[in-house]
Amino acid sequence: MFKTIRDAFKVPDLRNKLLFTLLMLFVIRVGAAIPIPGINAEVLKDYFAQAGDLLGLFDAFSGGAFANMTLFAMGIIPYINASIIMNLLTIAIPALEEMQKEGEDGRKMIAKMTRYGTVILALVQSIAISLGLRNIFNEYNVLSVIIAVSAMTAGTAFLMWVGERINERGVGNGISLIIFVNILSRLPSGAKALYNQAILGKYIQVFAMLLVFLGMILLVVLIYLGERRIAVQYAKKMQGRKSYGGQSTHIPLKVNMAGVIPVIFASSLLQFPQVITGFFTQTPAPWLQKTIDFLNYYSSPFGAALYFTLIILFAFFYTAIIFNPYEVANNMKKNGGFIPGIRPGKPTVDYLTKILNKIVLIGGILLGIVAISPIALSAITKVQIGFGGTSLIIVVGVCLETIKQIESQLVMRHYKGFLNS
Repeated sequence: MFKTIRDAFKVPDLRNKLLFTLLMLFVIRVGAAIPIPGINAEVLKDYFAQAGDLLGLFDAFSGGAFANMTLFAMGIIPYINASIIMNLLTIAIPALEEMQKEGEDGRKMIAKMTRYGTVILALVQSIAISLGLRNIFNEYNVLSVIIAVSAMTAGTAFLMWVGERINERGVGNGISLIIFVNILSRLPSGAKALYNQAILGKYIQVFAMLLVFLGMILLVVLIYLGERRIAVQYAKKMQGRKSYGGQSTHIPLKVNMAGVIPVIFASSLLQFPQVITGFFTQTPAPWLQKTIDFLNYYSSPFGAALYFTLIILFAFFYTAIIFNPYEVANNMKKNGGFIPGIRPGKPTVDYLTKILNKIVLIGGILLGIVAISPIALSAITKVQIGFGGTSLIIVVGVCLETIKQIESQLVMRHYKGFLNS
């Protein structure tokens, strides 16, 4: 990996892309340190000490900007939500599906609609935060709310713009890299927390935690690189004196097609009652508090089991959105392709669905193990660390994808990459 980066800096245009990406990421971290005017930091710190784990995950994606209520407090989450909504609408609304199939013009129009959706979601979300966390303002009035809402909405729009500029002029996926650098910015505080607990005499527990995280990194790498390749044969056709087709290829079915989305969906769903309740009252009714405690996967065995189950279910749900066996089989049939031993049409759809269900089940179980392992180990060893399975999945996944993109550009210049060695 380090040799790949070193070789990349030898190529002028690739070096410029890397430097531009690093500059944009530096700008993001600077903006995450600029506070919104009129916020009481002490009150905000006390609120986060009592808040749920969903706000902690939200804060991790913003790189600590949300806990400090800075310009980039909402991070890039509204853009991710808008993208997911557009994916769902593309399947539900035929007009959007046709627009997506129109080529570059259709994709540009969907991207434009996603940008507008991001601003709208950022506006709604910033208003909800300003109304729900009114105690964090030094002076709560209309002007202070307008300033906070404008700052947070503009911050999200700027992050979206930076992500798109990285896609155009940098290396890697801009949105993923923004989340990546924000999560890594919390790594020193997590290491300090482990060090403080080691000083207190928990040497064995801290060592066990580090070993588990090392094993989780290896497991995440296997999840992201693992795939099932289904052989496809294209029939040979003669047109005049030229022959077409007759090629053998494959359909790569990844073990983890849904990425980290199932983990985020599952944790958001379980923590949603606690977050909404916290916006209205700090002392909920006894029955509501019992329900919240029951769903807390950090302290309740039932909550942890439900969390694991939801991850698997959401893996099936999101994979069904992004991969359509019927469409793949139909495209193969139109182009004269077939899976050896499987008839085209419905038998191909059934075969792809059967293989896909097995792969998604394995991927969902592995994702659940990665997400649950730090929680279970923290409960056993009583060692707390602010770097969970969700963050680890994102960091490792972004690293692998970025290295692949760098290598794909180095291959054209006859450099040997890390993943091919």
